[in-house]
Amino acid sequence: MGPRYKRPVVNTPGSFRGAPDESAQPQATSPDIIALGEQKWWDVFQDEQLRSLIRIALQQNYEARIAASRVLEANAQLGITRADQFPTLSGGGAIADVRSPQSKLVPEFETSTGQVSVSVSWELDFWGKFRRATEAARANLLASEWARKEVVSTLVANVAAAYFQLRALDLQLEISKRTLDSRQESLRLTQVLANGGATSLLDVRQAEQLVFTARAEVPALEQQIEQQENFLSILLGQNPGNIARGQALTEQHQPPEVPPGLPSALLERRPDIRQAEEQLTAANAEIGVARAAYFPQVSLSGASGFQSSALSNLFTGPAGAWNFGASLAQPLFTAGRIRSGVRLAEARQQTASLVYQQSVQAAFRSVSDALVAHRKTREFRVQEEFLFQSAQDAARLSHMRYTGGVTGYLEVLTNETNAFSAELAVVQARQNELLALVQLYEALGGGWQQ
Repeated sequence: MGPRYKRPVVNTPGSFRGAPDESAQPQATSPDIIALGEQKWWDVFQDEQLRSLIRIALQQNYEARIAASRVLEANAQLGITRADQFPTLSGGGAIADVRSPQSKLVPEFETSTGQVSVSVSWELDFWGKFRRATEAARANLLASEWARKEVVSTLVANVAAAYFQLRALDLQLEISKRTLDSRQESLRLTQVLANGGATSLLDVRQAEQLVFTARAEVPALEQQIEQQENFLSILLGQNPGNIARGQALTEQHQPPEVPPGLPSALLERRPDIRQAEEQLTAANAEIGVARAAYFPQVSLSGASGFQSSALSNLFTGPAGAWNFGASLAQPLFTAGRIRSGVRLAEARQQTASLVYQQSVQAAFRSVSDALVAHRKTREFRVQEEFLFQSAQDAARLSHMRYTGGVTGYLEVLTNETNAFSAELAVVQARQNELLALVQLYEALGGGWQQ
């Protein structure tokens, strides 16, 4: 009963929008080049400390462990459903001793009985109801397994992103402390000049502003670092605590080009798409279960055993007993219950089909968004580095002009502030570039391969 499953037709683009060179897409997916989504996470992330954190998260993270438990639940449910296809065999035994008191009509008597029996019952699967139910349960098991892989993929991406954000905060704190030391020295020199009458108190106050600005960044960054460590600890399935560091943000591996692979391969690799397809397969099989209710249920039953009033004669020939029978039950009037059940199953199958197609479309969008983000964040980072170099040189020149008495300290204040902000912006741009790589890796269906 029910339709055979057929994957819905989806509109798959020939190439991903946002790829660096869409015309070179076939070469990017040649056998010699592995698509980013097919690479193992330990090949994508080269920081050994980050790899260690991901391994800990995969073992201890509660979301991953819950997803694994749900796979066990689905596997047990498959065993329960599959058992309906087979006969049920049961055995039993009983011993009874009965004494009846004397009455006017019946004299006093005492009887003993013993019974041993084996019975079997089997509902024949003429219409494939149980086989379709088993097919649905098996598809649900696969869906739960793909859901677990989706959790793993998301967990790998979240740990990597959180680690890169932590290293970016570390670098910003290092820059702030280095800048603070430099500005404190500059303030000391300005105070010496002011005490000697070579400059005014206004220059001292402006130099103090630079010191206070850098000093205010330090506690703010320390707060963010500790909170980020707490967040990363929870991802690892641990109580909040310190997180070990590995490579600096500037040392993190960045591939020069990212091969996204063929769009058609995304349907086989992304866990959320595979989960939606298995759920569609289960819904399709449930239609067969619902339609089978229109037809008769055929059952076989039988029992064999021994029964005797004397235990010593329990297993003798005259004590043997058996019975065998068959039954058929055909629904005659259900007030539309069966018809509504079929319609419900068909509606659920249609919903699952639309969810699958929606998942495919959302996947192509997320890949395209990640591709353009990866390319544009790299371009943005390059420009931010140029801006920092220019601002740094302007700050150097303004110090020279102030020392030579050509300009006031206001020019130094402005250029120092710009250089400090530009250096922090470079760190943010580097972080965004790494986060874009993580986002692209997850969007292409990578991270769950073990």
